Amino acid sequence: MASLARSVLRAATARSAPAIPALSRNAIPSSSRFVHITADASKPATEIPSSATEPFKVALSPESFKGYKFDVPELEFETTKKELVHLYEEMVKMRRMEMASDQLYKQKLIRGFCHLAIGQEAVAVGMEAGMKPDDKLITAYRCHPFTVQKGGTIKSVIAELLGREDGISKGKGGSMHMFTPTFFGGNGIVGAQVPVGAGLAFAQQYLGADNATFAMYGDGASNQGQVFEAYNMSKLWNLPCVFVCENNKYGMGTSAERSSMNTSYYTRGDVIPGLQVNAMDVLAVAAATKHARAYTLTSGPLVMELVTYRYGGHSLSDPGTTYRTRDEIQAMRSSSDPIQGLKARLLDWGIVEEHELKQIDKAAKEEVDLAVEEAKKSPEPKPEALWDDIYYKGSEPEFMRGREREEIHYFKK
Repeated sequence: MASLARSVLRAATARSAPAIPALSRNAIPSSSRFVHITADASKPATEIPSSATEPFKVALSPESFKGYKFDVPELEFETTKKELVHLYEEMVKMRRMEMASDQLYKQKLIRGFCHLAIGQEAVAVGMEAGMKPDDKLITAYRCHPFTVQKGGTIKSVIAELLGREDGISKGKGGSMHMFTPTFFGGNGIVGAQVPVGAGLAFAQQYLGADNATFAMYGDGASNQGQVFEAYNMSKLWNLPCVFVCENNKYGMGTSAERSSMNTSYYTRGDVIPGLQVNAMDVLAVAAATKHARAYTLTSGPLVMELVTYRYGGHSLSDPGTTYRTRDEIQAMRSSSDPIQGLKARLLDWGIVEEHELKQIDKAAKEEVDLAVEEAKKSPEPKPEALWDDIYYKGSEPEFMRGREREEIHYFKK
């Protein structure tokens, strides 16, 4: 009877429901819905000086930005040879760090969740290049490069992943919970960091600080109600908050177009203006971040969508190839890799020689390898350390109960 009832229900549903087009599990999101993401489309706009520190201008691709009720950044971005080499160095180090994390996870030295940002290096490095040191940033769980860029070290990140005392959260936070004085995580609850980011922006406004806040979230979190609540409050109070949708095309294993009615995430702020950015180009990210920062400090919130791509799965427990083809991943690696794109420009423009880039690559590997070995030597936290850092120092209660009634820790003796 139950089987017959299900058959009747399916037949009735088929008669009454409108036809829904089938979606292939391996459907590739239409690139026409996004800015064109390529990593090496810019060219010098002025003569490149011989000095490493003398500024010159780079002409970004006309397809780097799209605006919604917003004037996009100028396509001429001022930089120096020294800064371009620095951006390359940082992206190479971030990738090496994430590759080392991948290996440590496969060796079962890193346990639990681990979300890597391989392919997305231009986001963290480019944003840091466009921010001021005291600007605040909060993000979700793909946070390792942001931690380093906002004041952490590679060793402190690796040690945290290993659960060691030298970790940036003293071995008690893991992959999702990393912090610095200007970086507020690394947060594991989908979308929950966005209203916290609005709160950070309110604090900056309340204190009269000349700092912007960047509240980041992924395309998978973009449909959370709390994201729109944060938009609303931020616009009511004109908070200095840039809401940054880091759109890597897939929320876990679901492509953006399968989950979102409107995949132009930068247009979702209603009366809040928006900016879409080619985030495989580190220079475009830097230019957009600088532009967004200046805007939000004088005019209130902005929604900025950074269109990027992750090469791996959602986390290291996800192979990343059941919902997209290997050909798609390889096409992105070969045509739009942010590191290779900048490398090509450094060579084409005569800023460095091939052997110099090899030295940079070698130095990055050595730095990460050393950080890994030092992190491994760090001891695990002692059991009593579980009571530390629960409260801001000086604000602890007299005591706190543990897992059992008899387990009591006294903060004030």
